[in-house]
Amino acid sequence: MGTRVSYPVEIKMKAIEMRLAGIPVNQVLEELNIRNYTQLKTWMKWYRNGELHRLEQPVGKQYTYGKGPEYENETAKLKAENRYLKQQIEVLKKYAELERKWYQE
Repeated sequence: MGTRVSYPVEIKMKAIEMRLAGIPVNQVLEELNIRNYTQLKTWMKWYRNGELHRLEQPVGKQYTYGKGPEYENETAKLKAENRYLKQQIEVLKKYAELERKWYQE
């Protein structure tokens, strides 16, 4: 397995700007010395989804380990937490249903 490369935010933004300007992927990779085209695809996806904060995250640091994104306001934070709790409840309901079927057999 190769070593991981961390690109500065400036390189990531320059690559996104070049792609938006219509410059071919291979040329962008060559000029900015980016190793893999899937990396550029990921950055473009984040840009399109408005997840610009993800461009600043270091290699190997995911937001699921308590280092999550800053929420715009308290309402957005509560909505995200509410969605998470609803998902947990759904999983528990499905498990309870499976458990009930197991004991019926």
